[in-house]
Amino acid sequence: MNCRPSFFALFLLGTFFCFSCEARPPAGPQAGLEERTLTIEKRGGGSVSLKAEIARTGEQRSRGLMFRASLEDGRGMLFIFDQDEVLSFWMKDTLIPLSIAFITYEGKILDIRDMRPGDLRSITSSRSVRYALEVPRGWFGRAGIETGDRVGGF
Repeated sequence: MNCRPSFFALFLLGTFFCFSCEARPPAGPQAGLEERTLTIEKRGGGSVSLKAEIARTGEQRSRGLMFRASLEDGRGMLFIFDQDEVLSFWMKDTLIPLSIAFITYEGKILDIRDMRPGDLRSITSSRSVRYALEVPRGWFGRAGIETGDRVGGF
């Protein structure tokens, strides 16, 4: 009996490995992104701080938190835009549940919305804003943060 694989079998095996080992970005923080500590001042008094990676270029904003396996409470990603506009986000290739806050130029949290992993529906700000902050889903509530609170440290 001949135990050597046929050319066709090797081709199929190579094709399988090619597709199953698809090049994906690393599952952790984006290399080279600036990180800042943001402080959120609550309207009722007190403040909460979090570490945020800063996404300011189109490429950084497009990648966002895609392919991440986890995101700790107290960490997030701040998306910075050059001008005020109605912002829309989706969860394509995003593996973890997130909450997003849409923030005005002055730092006021306008909207807070929850997002589901892999959801292709757009989550849109209710009006023009300058920033968006993504954190683990539910973190804003757990930290006592609400619409009207102010974010500083941009």
